[in-house]
Amino acid sequence: MKNKGLLSILTAVLLFAIAMPVMAQDDQPKREGTEWIDAFMPNTNDIALPRILLIGNSITRGYYPEVVKLMGGKAYVARLSTSKSICDPALKKEIALIMSYYKFDIVHFNNGLHGFDYTEDEYKKAFPGFVKAIRKGAPHAKLIWASTTPMHTRADAKILDPKTDRVKERNKIALDYINTQKGIKVDDLWALVIDHPEYYQGGDGTHPIPIGFTALAQKVAAELTALLAEK
Repeated sequence: MKNKGLLSILTAVLLFAIAMPVMAQDDQPKREGTEWIDAFMPNTNDIALPRILLIGNSITRGYYPEVVKLMGGKAYVARLSTSKSICDPALKKEIALIMSYYKFDIVHFNNGLHGFDYTEDEYKKAFPGFVKAIRKGAPHAKLIWASTTPMHTRADAKILDPKTDRVKERNKIALDYINTQKGIKVDDLWALVIDHPEYYQGGDGTHPIPIGFTALAQKVAAELTALLAEK
């Protein structure tokens, strides 16, 4: 009997040991083949103007330079562009790092074109934590959420990539949550470009060509300017 009991214990320990790598693997973030982070903070020693942070991905990085020009004399504009999904715990660490450097008066944020290995249910579960991380890093900042832009096929920008259905659903999930929060503005970049395939024609389908980035920059700058004017 003692041998059988000992055998049962050893078997249980062995099964647990075998299962541990699988459990650990399941807990690992679902990352892309290449992950990246690109932060830029100008006017680091200046304090005369309000400071704005744009959080987003390569789309944000694309319209950022023109936003800086359009906001010249109004605010200092920094960026945190990253491939991290809101479902990846590393994103919160990146946000905390960048926000530890300065007090930001406005945070314009977006996330939706990465992390397609996560379901929309997982995206929905993670979105509140994304907003919470921003609030924690900039508790007194005005917040503005930007909807995610659509994806087109490379061959013909008039044809939407199938992933655009998922982007649309993510926008809905995010907006539903934003609408429950007090004081968060909306910058609807999806609506700005969805009927303008010419903003993408000749590009890779996901990133706008220069005229598209100009349109996005003008919209972002207009929203930021309006928010700066609010008391």
